[in-house]
Formats: sequence, C-alpha cells, structure tokens
Amino acid sequence: MAYQPERRVFHYLNRYFMVPVFRLGLGALIVNPFSGYIMVVKTIGNKTGKERYTPANYALQNGNIYCLAGFGQAAHWYRNLKANPRVELMMPGGNLSGLAEEVTDPDERLHAIRQILKNGGFAGFFFGFNPFTVPDKMLVERCANLPVIRIRPAGLRSGPADPGGWLWVAWVGLSILPLLMRWLGKKRT
Repeated sequence: MAYQPERRVFHYLNRYFMVPVFRLGLGALIVNPFSGYIMVVKTIGNKTGKERYTPANYALQNGNIYCLAGFGQAAHWYRNLKANPRVELMMPGGNLSGLAEEVTDPDERLHAIRQILKNGGFAGFFFGFNPFTVPDKMLVERCANLPVIRIRPAGLRSGPADPGGWLWVAWVGLSILPLLMRWLGKKRT
C-alpha cells in the first residue's frame, strides 16, 4: 500500500487497536469528547468480497448516523460502500445494520460535517480549523471534496456479548491476568 504518512499511521492504529477494541465490545471505554466518538463501519470489499472494518467519527441526527470519508473518494471503505451500500456498524452502545448513501443536500451536508468534526475530538481539528467556531463558508470550502455519508438504520445486529462476539475474550483475559501475575511473582522468588 502506497499511503502518505498520516494515512499509514491511521491504517495501523485502526487495524491493530481500534477495530480489535470494538470487536471485543470495549469501544464504549475509549470514546469520549477528547478522543472522539468513534464507530467501526463494516463493509464488503468491492474487489475482494471480504469483510472490511474501518473506524470513523460519527454524528447522530434525525434518526440517522452520519460519517465523513476523511481521505475523500480515495478511501477504500468509501469505495466499498459505493459498490455495496449495505453496512454494519459497531457503535459504542451496540451493533446495527443500515443502508449508506452520500449526502448531496448542501444544508444537511453542512450540519452533518460540523457535528461529525465536533464529535471527532482531537481529530476534528486535523483540517486546520476549529470545528466549533469555523465560519460555515470556510467549513464548506475546506470539506468540499470529502464525501458525507448518511446511514439509515435497518436493524439490530449481534453485538460483542452475543453468540459469535469477542467480548468473552476480554473477560477470560481479565480473569486469567491476576492468576498469571501471581504465578509470575512466585517464579521470581
């Protein structure tokens, strides 16, 4: 993959930290106003047909979930959902499925972008402005090439604590950790 440096950092952070944390059902523990409100979007690869997972900042408005393709139309997950708009979302509070579509209405787009960037924590400032105070005109100009996606919820999905989920891995690990620490302490003495 020939990514620019910031995309490479996000690629590894997302693949080896964010996605596993959400798949373990621990996403609610890492989202907050500072790190941002994040969900994981599960798409089907437009070339491979394989499941792909991508974290994204989001906003909830009018019963829909909005997110932004921060790297524009070159983002793999954006191209995947354009080919197959049925997505699954791992939200901090649970999983759901939905139908994704690009927002074209200028007013809806403006409100969604502002709220997504406000909810993005520190990442909301990566575009070179303060999302809380930037004038609408500058916000529209700076984000003109970034697709805004509206996901209309279609149903609940099984979550990390449901059959087939990964939450059990975290609980087993947390249960074994004290025993392992005690065992390692005895070996040293």
